Amino acid sequence: MLEALSSEWSRVCLSWETVERIYTTSKRCDSTWISFNATAFEADLQNKLFGQHIASSIILKAVSGFMSNENPKKPLVLSLHGRTGTGKSFVSKLIAENIFKVGTDGSFIHVVPAHIHFPHESKLETYKTQLQQWIKDNVTNCERSIFVFDKMDKMHPGLIDSIKSYLDYYFKLDGVSYRKAVFIFLSNTGADIITQKALELWREGRDREEIELKDLQTSLSESAFNNIENGFWHSSLIDENLVDFFIPFLPLEHRHVVQCVMAEMRARNIQPDKKVADQVARGLNYFPKFDRVFSSQGCKTVESNLNFYM
Repeated sequence: MLEALSSEWSRVCLSWETVERIYTTSKRCDSTWISFNATAFEADLQNKLFGQHIASSIILKAVSGFMSNENPKKPLVLSLHGRTGTGKSFVSKLIAENIFKVGTDGSFIHVVPAHIHFPHESKLETYKTQLQQWIKDNVTNCERSIFVFDKMDKMHPGLIDSIKSYLDYYFKLDGVSYRKAVFIFLSNTGADIITQKALELWREGRDREEIELKDLQTSLSESAFNNIENGFWHSSLIDENLVDFFIPFLPLEHRHVVQCVMAEMRARNIQPDKKVADQVARGLNYFPKFDRVFSSQGCKTVESNLNFYM
C-alpha cells in the first residue's frame, strides 16, 4: 500500500515538474530571456565563423540593427547561399544563441528542413495551409520567433509564397504582428556563382576579401528566382523585394578549415594543436582537382575527422 502511494506521489510530483517546465518555457519570450548584445555577437562571428568576411559584416549589421529597433516595419528576412559546410546553419545557430539566453534549446527557434517536412508535391496545397497556421501559432506565442528554412533548394516551388503576407509591411494580420520575427533561408542555390567568383580572384592572385556583397547579391537573387529546382523559383518574395539580403558564403580554403579545427578543440576544452589541426585539414577533399584550393566539405566533417586524429 505504501509503495503504491509512494509511486502515485512520484507521478503527481513529476506532473507538477512538467507543468512548471512548460510554464517556465512559456515565459521565456520576454526581456528576462531575450538578451541581445551586439558586442558579444560580433565577437562570436569573429571567433567562430571563418572565411566569411561578407556574411559576418552583413549579418552583424542586419541583426544588430533589427534587434535595436523597437518598432521594425517588417520581419528580418535573410537568404544565405553557399556550398555545404561553409557556415550557413552555424551562423543561424549563432543568431539564435545571441538573441535567446537558452539559445537553440528554446522553444522559439524553429528549424524546418524542407525536404523532410514537405516531401510530396501532391500535397502542396495542404502544406501551404499547415505552414501558414504553424507560423501564425508560433508568432502568436512569441513575436521574436526565429524560423530557419533549411534546404530551400529542395523545397517545392510556390510553397514559400504562402507566407508572403507574414514577411510584408503589415502592422498586423488577423490580430497578429509578425514584424519582430526573423526568417532565415538556407540554400545551395548560387553556390557555383560564388565559387566561380572566388576562384577567379585566386587565379588572378588577388585576395578573397576583395569580394563585396554588391559583386554577388544581384546574381544570387536572380539565380534563386530563375532556377526552377528551388523553393524561390519565380517567388513573389524576391519579386516584391521582401528578402532583405541575399548573403554569399564563400568556399573555404585550407587555412579556414584549420581555424575550424582549432575552434573545435577549444570547444572541447582541448589545448589547440596547430599540427593536429593541419593534419585534419589536409585529410579532407579539395577542388579543383589539381589546384586543390577549396574544401569540398567545408568544415562540415571537422568534428568527426578530429575524433579520428585525436
